Amino acid sequence: MAEKQWDSSASQPEAPFQSKKLDNSLLYNKYLWATLIVCSLILSVAAMLYLCKKKKFLAVFKRRMEYMKDKIDAHELMLRKFQVEELENATNHFAKEYLIGSGAFGNVYKGTFEGNITLAIKRARDDSYTSIKEFRNEVKLLSKVKHPNLISLVGYCEETGTKGVQILVYEYVPNGSLLEHIVGRGREPLTWRQRVNIAIQAAKGIAHLHEGIKPSIIHRDIKPSNILIGDGFEAKVSDFGLVRSGPIGDNSHVSSQIKGTPGYLDPAYCTSFHLSQFSDVYSFGVILLQLIAARPAVDSNRSRTSYHIIEWAKPHIERGNIEEILDTNLLLGPCNMDIMLKMGLLGLRCVVKEPKQRPTMTQVFRELEAALLSADRFIHHLLPPRPLAATSGGRSTELRNGQGTDHDSNSVSLDGVGLQRFRVDMESVSFQSTSLRCLDSDSLIFNVDEEMSFCVDEDLSIPRD
Repeated sequence: MAEKQWDSSASQPEAPFQSKKLDNSLLYNKYLWATLIVCSLILSVAAMLYLCKKKKFLAVFKRRMEYMKDKIDAHELMLRKFQVEELENATNHFAKEYLIGSGAFGNVYKGTFEGNITLAIKRARDDSYTSIKEFRNEVKLLSKVKHPNLISLVGYCEETGTKGVQILVYEYVPNGSLLEHIVGRGREPLTWRQRVNIAIQAAKGIAHLHEGIKPSIIHRDIKPSNILIGDGFEAKVSDFGLVRSGPIGDNSHVSSQIKGTPGYLDPAYCTSFHLSQFSDVYSFGVILLQLIAARPAVDSNRSRTSYHIIEWAKPHIERGNIEEILDTNLLLGPCNMDIMLKMGLLGLRCVVKEPKQRPTMTQVFRELEAALLSADRFIHHLLPPRPLAATSGGRSTELRNGQGTDHDSNSVSLDGVGLQRFRVDMESVSFQSTSLRCLDSDSLIFNVDEEMSFCVDEDLSIPRD
């Protein structure tokens, strides 16, 4: 009995030790669960961050950071910063009836501000700029472009958000584009002198981009739809969405992805990815041919899949047969064939295969100016001391300054006359034309009667077919 009591008392000290062991086990479990919870939270946050990045939720934050960095100083650039609400009010929320142009870069709207101020609003597409920095660089670049023959940037609009807003605001030009005039989209056909003057002025604008700005600017999208016609039929080069800074120092080119409009793209640029000012010269050479012939750069209606205007016009120009490719509108009034031929030959020089063999844009407009000045001097030199008259009964046409002054709706205007299938009788000699011709008015006097008889000067030679 005593032994049992001893055994019972001997086992009593073990109870506190077992309780302490149990407490340590519970504490260990708590730490383990806490660690698991913390790790789960960390993994959850990491997963959320990954999903946010994948779903471009971080793009808003990134754009906000870019917006705060390198902000445009509108006052320093002498530009106006527009609010989206202003532009929406000016265009009735960018309604279709205000749309005046559309391209790969974005849409252009006509907007009216403060009652009587009209501006052109170019709204970029969502994918036009890769970042706000790219947009700002373009604004800063275009703010330097100041020339009478280049469209002026008036202001801009930029706002952050899920999509962001990037809008450029330019001066508005009322007479449409050169394309509308040479293809006859509701516009009056251009005279030969207007075509030469437009070519001179557009060339001056492009030359300013190439040589008047440092570093130089390459337009990359010279085409008739990007040459706008002002109130006085002056040319203004527009649409700088594809502009690129030109080579610096001794470099002859910059490497660039191919961008531009088919038909006007320089083949040398397309094959080498080497972009230079001569790439713009090539495009302008195509325009010179279009000013003469009023044809598209690539005629898809022909039997051949790609029939370029260069292929079509080159053989006629090289033979000197400019009348064979001339826009028929030019044959309906006064026309200087010599100037048209010179412009055609200059256009062919602009599109030669080797870029370095092409003229610069400064050379282009100087040659055109010299040709026009020479023609004006020649006409002035040949003016007779007294007016020449063409009479038909009571109707007469006086030739002054190389042009006819009509006194009757049936009278004839001369400074080169386009006639179709006319008959000429000179004493006993007669012949008939089989194609359109443009004659020099300074070398003939004629009397109009029922037989259309002509009195022709001895120096006049009329080509026969």
